[in-house]
Amino acid sequence: MVKILYKPLGLLFGVLGGVIAGAVFRRLWALLGHQDSAPQPTDEDRTWTEVLTAAALQGAVFALVKAVVDRSGAVGTRRLTGTWPD
Repeated sequence: MVKILYKPLGLLFGVLGGVIAGAVFRRLWALLGHQDSAPQPTDEDRTWTEVLTAAALQGAVFALVKAVVDRSGAVGTRRLTGTWPD
């Protein structure tokens, strides 16, 4: 029963985590001294270094936020129900 209830909440938290990760990435990109948005891979005016740095940073931020959200959801479920969701 816990698994059935956990799935929709996990999806909701996943979406929220994506929004948070996007905001964190944009903030970090700005803090690194870039005034504009992160480059697209097909942006002709950006260097390879800038495009790959942005992609690596964005991937790391999204993975970190996803791990925090997933782990927090599992811990919260265990605290509420006494069962670890699988």
